[in-house]
Amino acid sequence: MKLQKKVASARGLRGVIRVPGDKSISHRALMLAALAEGTTEIEGFLASADCLHTEKCLSSLGISIKRESALTSMPLPAKAQRGEEKIYVEGQGLGGLQEPQEILDVGNSGTTMRLLSGILAGQSFASFLTGDLSLRKRPMGRVVIPLQKMGARIIGRQGGTLAPLAITGGNLKPMTYQMSVASAQVKSALLLAGLFTPGWTEVLEPTISRNHTELMLEAFGAQVERGESRVRVKGLSELTAQKVVVPGDLSSAAFLLVAGLVVPDSRVIIKSVGLNPTRSGIIDVLKAMGAKLRINEEQEIAGELRGTIEVESSSLAGVSIGGEIVPRLIDELPILAVAGLFARGVTEIRDAGELKVKESNRLTAICEGLTRLGGRVEELPDGLRIQGGASLRGAFCRSFGDHRIAMALAIAALGAEGETVIDDAEAVEVSFPGFWSLLDELRSENRC
Repeated sequence: MKLQKKVASARGLRGVIRVPGDKSISHRALMLAALAEGTTEIEGFLASADCLHTEKCLSSLGISIKRESALTSMPLPAKAQRGEEKIYVEGQGLGGLQEPQEILDVGNSGTTMRLLSGILAGQSFASFLTGDLSLRKRPMGRVVIPLQKMGARIIGRQGGTLAPLAITGGNLKPMTYQMSVASAQVKSALLLAGLFTPGWTEVLEPTISRNHTELMLEAFGAQVERGESRVRVKGLSELTAQKVVVPGDLSSAAFLLVAGLVVPDSRVIIKSVGLNPTRSGIIDVLKAMGAKLRINEEQEIAGELRGTIEVESSSLAGVSIGGEIVPRLIDELPILAVAGLFARGVTEIRDAGELKVKESNRLTAICEGLTRLGGRVEELPDGLRIQGGASLRGAFCRSFGDHRIAMALAIAALGAEGETVIDDAEAVEVSFPGFWSLLDELRSENRC
């Protein structure tokens, strides 16, 4: 059922909060835990729609996954109410997955489909992957073609470039693969497939993409070698169960950070947020825009940096975003477009054509939404040009069923006169359960 959410302008946002666990890390922790020997405990697991599809698929492959709520009669802490929970995964080792008796439905999760394709390419049985209508339109050839070169048999619509996909794996050969476009999902799929080969599988990138997979492979005991824009893994390495503590998702925190910067009389503190350098491009851009932003309490756990981020209302200036930094903030570009609305001068985003093949065409979607609110936004072939300083007014806005578009429009609406209605607002559950309640919490703190 579609949900319409009304968002009124805000007079100020204040509070100390936590955001749900990192979506990328939650996906990868589940998958590697399934391939490890022993029981892995995942604390702070993001129980969002996308990650729950990964959990369901792994269960269909014979993996036992137990939730903390099923093991205790005690009330769960508040963070569990926001979609985080402690879970336990009974790993079966590299050879322990079972042929599924059903089609594996990944919902709207491109991460699940692409990464799981790498794992299934290493299995000797047949499996079938599908997703919702939106996902079935997204490109899969970038993963399918290299996996076929490794020896997997994969067929799908339009020559294997679109889901549903049928995969029969086994007898994979290691290889070195040069990617033409940096993609953490493609890299991760090939590294996971490489676990099932008798040798080293190497991936070369034009620019560095997020490195959660290689960090977690190391933590689980795989033999990994990393260099500048290259990584390789040795196949048939035994993985050992670990305790994984998932940091808060910086991509989710980004929406509330920008809200704290653009809404007057605001001060927002977000605890224990992931600060992986391959993901923290938004921090660099916001500082370049003049944001009053501080990072405290930094620590590193299993190679993943995390810390507390504090922001307060700031006078922002427009910037140009493009080139090598784009892979480090691809998911944050919609909310950076919102920051540009409230900045002096022009903010230009280039080299972001990848946004056209996300859950929606995010360039078109955010341009339409911000324009409806009164923003001066121009869609470019590979990005956006935003003229700051426009007077915004409430309007009806479409999210196109895209979680990041819905949240970006909600933050823009905080600075618009009157009330904004956001269609398909339930899409936020894909990555940020509790988003609307946290936003209300920041509003209420300012009224106290």
